[in-house]
Amino acid sequence: NLPFIFLLQLSHVVGAAKRPTVCFRRGLQTVTLIPGDGIGPEISVAVMKIFEAAKVPIQWEERNVTAIQGPGGRWMIPPDCKESMDRTLIGLKGPLKTPIAAGHPSMNLLLRKTFDLYANVRPCVSIEGYKTPYTDVDLVTIRENTEGEYSGIEHIIVDGVVQSIKLITEDASRRIAEYAFEYARNNQRNSVTAVHKANIMRMSDGLFLRKCREVAEHFKDIKFTEMYLDTVCLNMVQDPTQFDVLVMPNLYGDILSDLCAGLIGGLGVTPSGNIGANGVAIFESVHGTAPDIAGLDMANPTALLLSAVMMLRHMGMHDYGKKIETACFDTIRDKKVLTGDLGGKSKCSEFTEEICRRVRDMD
Repeated sequence: NLPFIFLLQLSHVVGAAKRPTVCFRRGLQTVTLIPGDGIGPEISVAVMKIFEAAKVPIQWEERNVTAIQGPGGRWMIPPDCKESMDRTLIGLKGPLKTPIAAGHPSMNLLLRKTFDLYANVRPCVSIEGYKTPYTDVDLVTIRENTEGEYSGIEHIIVDGVVQSIKLITEDASRRIAEYAFEYARNNQRNSVTAVHKANIMRMSDGLFLRKCREVAEHFKDIKFTEMYLDTVCLNMVQDPTQFDVLVMPNLYGDILSDLCAGLIGGLGVTPSGNIGANGVAIFESVHGTAPDIAGLDMANPTALLLSAVMMLRHMGMHDYGKKIETACFDTIRDKKVLTGDLGGKSKCSEFTEEICRRVRDMD
């Protein structure tokens, strides 16, 4: 036990490579804050206020992210944001807009590629007091974040015919499988399900599945199953309790993680984290920018707040994370001060202040 050092073993070993250790020392920690667009700045302010009420030893380094073109026309994020992330290693990000047909890539995709954020992790757990058709959901989706159909490899064959290439590699498949199994082991999860369509895409999904099987051989304490994507979707809406940790390629993960979010009430209450290969991690709200309510004090900060709780646990600040999470869940369960999407009539600022009050009362 080292009382002044928090050690976090990042689960991203590739092959037999040694896992790097990221140390977060006791004292004031700097976190890169990317407020985002639309309601992003409002919910970011809400999170900062709650962190202040909880006396979390974090200082925020705010950076904006817009696509800029570097040498040779290559799209990149602003240098000051990259420098900040390279130094702090930890980021919290609100929603980012990507205008349709704007000529530049998705900002979220650009961030993932810049920092090799290869693992997207989304815990989906039912929230007591927030009524949905399901009351006992407790699962985690782990999505390969860097390749698949989202590699962005597209071209026109002839007029009216476009080809999009799905890229699956052995290294990326093994890396995400190892992360999933180590996540399961480290978080007292019992099983990992590989989601695929290897019956149709025998080479690409076949490679992904083969790597999952190989990795499973080294984790005999974790039950391994494999299931077609369509079967998972069918079974998920029938009985989500049969699933624990699910690992899958990029596109499947994008779709299935949103489906799972719907089981617990939507993207507005679902946290998300992106883990990188070089010790960097960005935690984010995955809902949209909601420009129609931006600036109206109507936004729900829960998703970003719970993502920030994930961030605190990643940094070893478990007590702070537990305090904030408890205050948030107690506020929702009490049902007296809720934003519109949670079934109430309160403003974002009122919901935030109620969580702050509960946090202060714990001291």
